Formats: sequence, structure tokens, C-alpha cells
Amino acid sequence: MNIDWTKVDPLIEWSIEEDVGTGDITTNGVLYEKVPAIGEMIAKDDMVLAGIEIVPRILSKVTEDFEFNANFKDGDHVPDKSTIATIKAEAHILLTHERVILNYVQRLSGIATYASKFASQVEGTKAKIVDTRKTTPGWRVLEKYAVRVGGGKNHRFGLFDAVLIKDNHIKMVGSITEAVSRMRDFVPHYLKLEVEASTPEEVKEALDAGVEIIMLDNMDEETLEEMVKLIDGKATIEVSGGVTLDNVGKIAKLGVDLISIGALTHSAAAEDISMIIKPLDS
Repeated sequence: MNIDWTKVDPLIEWSIEEDVGTGDITTNGVLYEKVPAIGEMIAKDDMVLAGIEIVPRILSKVTEDFEFNANFKDGDHVPDKSTIATIKAEAHILLTHERVILNYVQRLSGIATYASKFASQVEGTKAKIVDTRKTTPGWRVLEKYAVRVGGGKNHRFGLFDAVLIKDNHIKMVGSITEAVSRMRDFVPHYLKLEVEASTPEEVKEALDAGVEIIMLDNMDEETLEEMVKLIDGKATIEVSGGVTLDNVGKIAKLGVDLISIGALTHSAAAEDISMIIKPLDS
């Protein structure tokens, strides 16, 4: 579950520039001298940690003189009030970059924690929890990483790496059959085709067209159960729309393969983490 630093490093640099700009007026005004300090990252709730490796990456952009020690790694369950990590550095560094550091770890830990709750609800079934493209612009590589940390799986990264024929595509050409026919002519033979279907009739048409994956969109549980029987192993089944922590377990037990949840990334609340900064010799 490695982070792609080639995509993340520019985001980190931009984040620092966005927040710090020409300098931290308050810190520079209050502190004339250099003060060795320690920052303690404290969890203020139970959580699944994600993004801790970003902390030294941020620090390395602004100083070579720091010591970072993590007590937990990504994917670990962190109990409330635990010290997640400590940072020893000059006080200006900690005070100026505290918010950038916390923004990353809080946001990613929130996604990982939320994903873990969904993943735990489908344990014992074949269903996998997957994310969507409903991500924060510029943060997709990180947010999808956090989903994996929390026990979920990644759906397509973008528009370029998988075929998903949705309702608006179908409307433009008149039918699922026509859309699939055009895609078969357009993509290599080894690329799987997925089609969104919101009615039993559309599911039947998708099956007749021979698609490899059918997304059952916004169907109630009774209809989903009927569609699983209709598809009967002829295609991979993905469920999307209206999935919550209250019903995801029931949906998984119907025998579906994938359950995609946009809320994993667009609605996960950031976890509450604080940084307590004090002089090193205090």
C-alpha cells in the first residue's frame, strides 16, 4: 500500500506554500530566538491511522534538522488519547507547519476509519467495498490510498483505466446494446466492459450484450436479490447508490461482488488529532 510520492510531493509543496506563503507572521513575531521543541500528535478519538508517513515528508521539505518517531503505522487502530507520534525540531518549524501536518493525517485517517467500518460489515461474504471518483481534486491518490488502508479496495482511478458505460452514455446512443457494440470496436479485446443498469430490463439487455460487469444502481434490496439470481454468475455484480452502514451487510449477503460507496471519500469526517508543542527541556 505504498504512496506514490511522485504525485504527492507536489501536493505537499503546494500545501506548504498555500498556508505559509511568505512566512508565519505570528510565530516570527513572537519567537525571536531558536527554541528546541517537541510536538506530540495526540488522538482525540478511536481511529484507523492513515497518512503518518506524510509527516516526515512534509518536514523534510522545510528542514533537515528534525527527529520523527511514530508509535503507530498506517492501518493500525489508534485508541483515544494515544500519542500517535512525536516530532523534535526547532519551535518555528513545528508552529509553522503544524496545520499542514494535521490536515493530511486527520483527513486520511477519517477516510481510513470510515472505510474500515464498511469493510467490517461485509466480513464473511465475498463482497468487497470499493471507492469511486468522488474525491477531493488533487487528493485522489491519497484518498484512494486511505481507502485501502481502511480495508477497502480501489475502483478505477480515473476515466483512462477502465470502461464504465453509465446512463448518460447510454442516452447519447440510444441503448445499452449500441453503447457496448461501439466499445467493443474501440477498446482492446482484453479490457472488461462495465455497464450501469437501474432496471431489470437494463440488466437483461446488459447480459444479452455480454458485458463482464454490471453495476446495479440505486435498487432496493428486493430488486437486488432478484437481479443477483437473474445474473447468476454470468457477470461480476457491483452495487452502487443508497449504501449505508445500516444496510451494507444485508446487501453483501445477497451474493454481490462489489459495493461502491462514494461517501468513503466525499463524506468521511476528518479525525480529531491535536499537536501539543512545548520546549524540549520543559
